[in-house]
Amino acid sequence: MGDIAKDEYLAKPSGECCLQGTLHEGEPRGSFETVADVETYIVRPPQDKANGHILLYFPDVWGLFKNGLLIMDGFADAGYLVVGLDYFRGDPVWKHRKDRNDKSNPNFDYEAWKQKHIAFADTAVPTWVAAVKSQYGSANTKYACVGYCFGAPYVCNELAGDTVTAGAFAHPAFLKESHFRGVKKLPEPLFLSCAEVDHTFDQASRRQAIEILQEDKRTWHLQLFSGVEHGFALRGDPSDPYQRWVKEQSLKAIVDWFDLWLSQ
Repeated sequence: MGDIAKDEYLAKPSGECCLQGTLHEGEPRGSFETVADVETYIVRPPQDKANGHILLYFPDVWGLFKNGLLIMDGFADAGYLVVGLDYFRGDPVWKHRKDRNDKSNPNFDYEAWKQKHIAFADTAVPTWVAAVKSQYGSANTKYACVGYCFGAPYVCNELAGDTVTAGAFAHPAFLKESHFRGVKKLPEPLFLSCAEVDHTFDQASRRQAIEILQEDKRTWHLQLFSGVEHGFALRGDPSDPYQRWVKEQSLKAIVDWFDLWLSQ
């Protein structure tokens, strides 16, 4: 994610709001493989729906937990070969804090945990993406990428490169002004799926991010849900009809975004 002098956060680092959520029901249908020495969840689309495209998935601080795997399955059901890496290396935050009120491990240093995994992910992600392209792609493959919370900066980094055609993130964290100002270098479309109430990416930060994208005449779309908080796209309560609808609409809209841009 990098530290740049005087580069202020717009989407702040993961906080207490990232430590809450509801586990969803269902059985993930993908499998785990090792790609570039990193455990990777891979789920293939149904044969009759496969579009030939690959979706890179960058997880939130909960890592490759059931909800995230089911979301990846959802993208695969829409036609994408989906690959997601475990840049936490078997050490997601839920192993230390079950929720924001869990103090059962008083020695857990959340800040140190974040810095350790950021350092690894910053180095591992580019190598992993290159390996995915080599092992699963072809000359005609198109790529998209999606990130949740902790994964948002890697979406912007990939959009600034030469691999992906379109990107999206939901309830982002760790995004600095440079991630948006760096969009000057990238014509690729960016989709932002956001919550009205979000400690990490509040209204003022969202407005500033959009202003930067507007100034640079980039292609973007903001999806904003009222009445939900950070984590809605992965960890909302499915027993609440509105929260379930919001989660499903976020996924559907991101799929539609990718379908549009990768079809061109």
